[in-house]
Amino acid sequence: MFRRRARRGLADSDLALVARVVPGWRHLNDDQRNIVIADADQLLRRFRWEAARNFELTDNMRVQIAAQAALPILGLDPGAYAKVGTVVVRPTTVRRTRVSDGPVPGVVEESSMYLAGEADEGDGPLVLAWDSVVSDTNHPARGHNVVIHEFAHKIDLLDNGFDGTPAILDPGQRLRWIAVCTEVYERLRRGEQPTGLRDYAATNPAEFFAVATETFFTVPVELAGSEPDLYAVLCDFYGQDPASRVVS
Repeated sequence: MFRRRARRGLADSDLALVARVVPGWRHLNDDQRNIVIADADQLLRRFRWEAARNFELTDNMRVQIAAQAALPILGLDPGAYAKVGTVVVRPTTVRRTRVSDGPVPGVVEESSMYLAGEADEGDGPLVLAWDSVVSDTNHPARGHNVVIHEFAHKIDLLDNGFDGTPAILDPGQRLRWIAVCTEVYERLRRGEQPTGLRDYAATNPAEFFAVATETFFTVPVELAGSEPDLYAVLCDFYGQDPASRVVS
């Protein structure tokens, strides 16, 4: 079903592409840019890259994905992606039918959803739809980034569970993280007030973390204004303050 391409690192000619696709690149200083470039190079070399059947995965595509994935780990150890082994790229989003319990016992409901990406549990593959990657890259102000979203899921999986509380939080961070994220998550589920996060964040704690992460890196000023406590715990966890980079 999949075919594999040989791995290689970044070439000098790739640097302009990195600068174009990484959210907030123009606000990074030289040291931060060098770290993102070095991490992207390592991700290109370390991951296994596969293309869905009848789809051509080019070096340009791989560079765009690796460069965007490098941004969240700018302030983390690259080991945060220990659960990423294979990155599979398919041409488009796919439609999936989900069966869930209905409002009456014994009755089930079917609903359709379109998947732009998937992060398999454990050490399974991370899957991305290329059309969504391109759309998100071209429209960063929408606050969506499927690459950052799916890689956030893999950070979440470091403790072998999708629970929205990364294992690499230290004890002090963890208590504050749980308190803040739970409050915002429950408020989002009740629809009580705008949170700066899209509705999909209310699906479960894992999706809350992934949506919060992509929002943090793509529209940080908006998130800091709407949910300052959530923004603060994300700053503490990721070791970055992207909103201050924008306004400084």
